[in-house]
Order: sequence, then C-alpha cells, then structure tokens
Amino acid sequence: MSVNKPLVFITGASSGLGQALAWRYHQAGWRLALVARRREAIEAWAQDKGLPASDWVAYRADVAQREQIIAAAQQCLLQQGLPDVVIANAGISVGVDSAERDDLEVLAHIFATNNLGMAATFHPFIHPMVAQRRGTLVGIASVAGIRGLPGHGGYCASKAGVISYCESLRGEIRPHGVRVVTLSPGYVDTPLTQQNRYGMPFLMSPEAFAEQAFRAIAAGVSYRVIPWPMGVVAKLMRALPNAWFDRLLSGRPRKHRHGEGR
Repeated sequence: MSVNKPLVFITGASSGLGQALAWRYHQAGWRLALVARRREAIEAWAQDKGLPASDWVAYRADVAQREQIIAAAQQCLLQQGLPDVVIANAGISVGVDSAERDDLEVLAHIFATNNLGMAATFHPFIHPMVAQRRGTLVGIASVAGIRGLPGHGGYCASKAGVISYCESLRGEIRPHGVRVVTLSPGYVDTPLTQQNRYGMPFLMSPEAFAEQAFRAIAAGVSYRVIPWPMGVVAKLMRALPNAWFDRLLSGRPRKHRHGEGR
C-alpha cells in the first residue's frame, strides 16, 4: 500500500454523500478509509468501480455506537496511518413529534448519530494530528441547522449542534495546526431526501456536492453552505422576524416520522 498518497477517512461511505466524496477523493489520487454499518456495500461499490485494493480499506462501524467508531478509527491508524482529512459525514434524518413518547427515543438516536457520533469520529485523531501539527477535520452539517423547521426538530437541532460544535472545536485546535471545516449542504438527491414530501429548491446531485466540498476542504475554509444560492436563502431566512418566519412555514408538510409511509 502506497503511503505516499494522502489518506481520507469518511464515515457514512456506503451511499449518498459519503460514496460521492469517496469517489471524488479517489479521482484526485487519495487513499480511502471508508466506514459504514454496511461494509459489504462499500466493498461491492469499490470492486464495481475497479478501485485498486491497495487504495482503500472498508471498516464496519455504527457511529451511534461510540466504541465501534473509535475502534474503526484506531484500526485505520494502525493499518493505514494518520489521515490527512477526516470527514464525519454519517447522519440520519427523520421527523419527530415531541408529543409522542416513542419519538423521544428517535430523538436520542438522532443526537447519538449526528452529534456524539461526530465527536467520537474525530476523537481518536485529534491527539495524533495535534502532535504532528497537521490534518483537517470536516463536519457535515446542514442548512437545516440554521433555523428550526416544523416536524424537523431532531434533525434541525442536531445540525445546529454540529455547526456550534465544529466552531468550538476549531477554536480549540486551530492554534495547533489542525483545521476544522464545517460544510452545510442544502438539498442533495440522496436516500435521506428522496422521502421528503415538499419542494426542495436548488436540489443538487451527490457528485456536484462532492466536487464543491472537495474544493472547499482543500481551501481550508472554516464554514461553507453548498450550493451558494442556498446560503443566500439561509441568511435571508435567519434574518426574518419570527412572526414572518412562522407565517411563511405555516401549513408546510412535516418530515416523515419513524415508521410512517412515504
């Protein structure tokens, strides 16, 4: 295995954004450390794409299970070395209704995956990166983290947490030569969004997102909304008075709750 090529560690790499990011980094000549609950899906994809065996390793882990993702990261360090870029991409999106008792468990699972899972993904790499004064940690947030949307309380709150967490982490480790990049996608055509029952402006393909994300990470930006028109919309929404915002979203379809039909 060539250690001269840079290495990227990506969670949620079995489909959607994670898979598109993996392909973009492969095209740029990077080695891949790919993590997902469905390792066999990564292996099938890599073989279908004809990726050289020396250029990738698949790890099985559920980021909601902290010991699993920590173990996968430690295995990566031993087998492939210290990644140059770590992308905490794995996440879930499901509607919640806080009036329903069962949805509190759904809410806990969202936070365990989207927030604690991200921290657990970064954790094993921080000390080695700080020691070598290099590396980039990338948190995949969402424009949904900018304002709360009816029926999306769990997802919006978790992604708002991602934005604040990454901002805090950036201030902690930037003096040690380690970058933290926060990316907030708008609507991307993935399994997470295909079940949505409302309009999705500026919908983009996973490949288009991956291209812009690759460039943003390489540039070391601290925060970026992709695509940029969605960033403009997000800023306008953030500036709206609450009464206007509430009226604008009145009657908007809610996101499907766990177990609901599409």
